[in-house]
Amino acid sequence: MLPVTSPAPMADPTTMRLPHKPWYAELDLQVLAAVLLGVLLAHFYPQTGEAMKPIGYAFIKLVKMIIAPVIFLTIVTEIAGMRDLGPVGRVGTKAFAYSLFFSTLALFVAILFGRANMRW
Repeated sequence: MLPVTSPAPMADPTTMRLPHKPWYAELDLQVLAAVLLGVLLAHFYPQTGEAMKPIGYAFIKLVKMIIAPVIFLTIVTEIAGMRDLGPVGRVGTKAFAYSLFFSTLALFVAILFGRANMRW
């Protein structure tokens, strides 16, 4: 017959912490290091920096390609997870109103700058 043992004590979820990552594993520091390396490369080896330009352009295009689906899927996932859909209508109405207002404002500013810089 097996001995009876008590279960292991459960950890308190309020005191649980994620393991600390080393400083070089933090994404923000990696991005800053990459930017710094890019600036130094362009300053000290301009020909090499110029030759690497297509890689930078490709990266920017990839980021632009990913942004819209990520935002769309985030919004859809949040709406799908809501139990009460009343706030969705209010948030949607506010977002539409803000979008309409700021698009109109941007249009007027563009027209004003276009008129001010028009050459006859």
